[in-house]
Amino acid sequence: MTLWMIRHGLTGLGEEGKYQGRLDDGLSQKGIKALGRADFRPGRLFVSPALRARETAAILFPDTRALVLEDLREMDFGAFEGRSWKDMENDPDYRSWVDSGCRKRCPGGEDMAMFAERVNAAMDTVLRDKTDGTVIVAHGGTMMAALSRRGRPEREYWNWQLPCGCGWMLDYDPDEDCLRVLREVSFLR
Repeated sequence: MTLWMIRHGLTGLGEEGKYQGRLDDGLSQKGIKALGRADFRPGRLFVSPALRARETAAILFPDTRALVLEDLREMDFGAFEGRSWKDMENDPDYRSWVDSGCRKRCPGGEDMAMFAERVNAAMDTVLRDKTDGTVIVAHGGTMMAALSRRGRPEREYWNWQLPCGCGWMLDYDPDEDCLRVLREVSFLR
C-alpha cells in the first residue's frame, strides 16, 4: 500500500517561529501561495482536525473529501504554545523541557511518549483501512512520531522533520508493520 504523509503549509505562528500545538492557526497568505494542487487524487485522505491541516488538504486535493482523525493533531505544548524559543530562553520550565530532549511533559500539555502513543494509535486506524494511495495531511510532529516508530530506514525522531508543504511517499509493509521511504515529496510551487 502506498501512502503519503504531508506536513501542513506555513502559518502565521510558524512564520514567527512560535509553537502552535493545539492553537488553531490557519495558513498564512505566504503559506497559501506556496502550495500547489497535487497531480494525483488520493485513494483516501485523512487529516488532522487543525485548521492548517484541513486548509492544506483542501488546496492540495480540492476534489477529495477529507476524513478528520482527531489523534493526528500536533503535540500539545501546553504553556509553550503561542511562544517562541526566544520568548522562553530564560524560562526554567522551557529549559528543563529542552534539556530533556523535549521528552518531558510540557506544563499543561503532553510528553513525547503520550504524544507518540496517540499518533501511532491513529496510524493503526489509517493502516487498517488498507486503501492504496492514502494521504495523511497533518503536522511535522505527527510525521516524526509515526515515522520514528515505523519508518525505514530507521532514523531518530528529529531526522524525520521536513519543511511545511513537504512530506514522504511511503510503502506500507504489513508483515513488518513498517513504512519504507520511497522518496521525499514537495507540494510547494
